[in-house]
Amino acid sequence: MCGSTSGVYLNSSDAKQFVEEYLMATRKRKSAKAGSGKQAFERHHFNYGRWTKSRFSEAVTVTGPAKMIFLAGIGSEHEQTGKIMHPGDFSAQCQYAYSKLKKVLARNRATMADVVKQVTYVIDARHQQLAGKCRLRAYGKAPLPAHTFVNVSQLAWPAMLVEIDVIAMVPQRAL
Repeated sequence: MCGSTSGVYLNSSDAKQFVEEYLMATRKRKSAKAGSGKQAFERHHFNYGRWTKSRFSEAVTVTGPAKMIFLAGIGSEHEQTGKIMHPGDFSAQCQYAYSKLKKVLARNRATMADVVKQVTYVIDARHQQLAGKCRLRAYGKAPLPAHTFVNVSQLAWPAMLVEIDVIAMVPQRAL
C-alpha cells in the first residue's frame, strides 16, 4: 500500500499516480540548506494538498550528514519541580510547552527552524484551533515541520492538557 493525501493506494496503477503526484510536488518544494561544505545537509518540505499549505509540511526529507535531536514529550511541567503549570488553561500550557521546547532545542544548538517532525498530543480535540494558533506563533517564519495532531484519553499527568514531541536536525559538527 502507498500513502496519498486523498487516501490509500491499493494497486500498482494507483501507486504510479502517487509517484506522479510526488514528482509534481517536488517541483514546487520549499528547501533549506543547512551548514556549508562537506558537513552540509539539505532539507526539503513538501505539501501535496492545497489545504495543508501554511498548516504543516506533509513530508520533510533530509539528505546529508546531520545530527538528529529527539525531544521527548514536553508539556507544562515546571522544569525544576515537575508541577503542572497553568492547570485548566490550554493556551497558557501550550505557550509554556513551546517555551520549554525552544530552550531544549537551544541547548542542542537548534531552533524551531530545525524541527522536521512534530507530534502534538491533546486530551480534548476541541483545542485543535488553539493548538494550531499556538504552533504558528511558536514557529514564526520558520518552515512548518511534518505534523501529527493526536487526541488521547490522558497525558503523563492528570492536569496536563497538551504535550509536544519533536525531531530536529542540525548540521553534523566535525569532532
